[in-house]
Amino acid sequence: MPTLLLVRHGRSTANTAGILAGWTPGVDLDETGRAQAAELPGRLAGIPLAQVVSSPLERCRQTVEPLLAARPELGAAALDERIGECHYGEWTGRPLRELAEEPLWRTVQDHASAAAFPGGESLRELSHRTVTAVREWNDKIAVEHGPDAVWLAASHGDVIKAVVADALGLHLDHFQRISVEPCSVTAIRYTPHRPFLLRLGDTGGLSGLAPRPGGPAHAPGREGDATVGGETGTA
Repeated sequence: MPTLLLVRHGRSTANTAGILAGWTPGVDLDETGRAQAAELPGRLAGIPLAQVVSSPLERCRQTVEPLLAARPELGAAALDERIGECHYGEWTGRPLRELAEEPLWRTVQDHASAAAFPGGESLRELSHRTVTAVREWNDKIAVEHGPDAVWLAASHGDVIKAVVADALGLHLDHFQRISVEPCSVTAIRYTPHRPFLLRLGDTGGLSGLAPRPGGPAHAPGREGDATVGGETGTA
């Protein structure tokens, strides 16, 4: 089954200001974020991509612009609101320092499955819509491009953490244990039996994720079996 590269958007003006941006329009990448986005094509060099999907928010679209410019064969990114940022409701646009004083903050930190943002959505709803979206895209890409395809989704911190928690079989209450930096790449290979987390919050080179002859789809045993004793590091 295909491999998903989850790219968090580069550093934004809201990140710099310590503001919870949510779906606020017009939140762009800052200077550092633009530099991070410019480095993405080089980090992904040698990895064939079947599809780029993006949150419709500006900071995600700006993050994949240099990659799409470097690979015109990909065309435009497919926009999917289901991998967009959490709808934070009344928390949107407020300083994180201020939000940390709210009683709901501790629920978000310690009991995420019970957290619902006033006027927005719950983290359970966020998890359901995002996991559903990436699994549907994964199935579609498998049919259209084959089991060794690699595709990329540009999204947001809480979205990526929710998808990783699902892939690891973690209860949503534990998803705050996961950390993903701006413009980091998290890689998940889905199989008929279980997902494999290949990278988490990687900010370096990624050439090792390129499909290899004799790789996962051709490994001994059934597709989706783990390598007993750990991965060998050989082709």
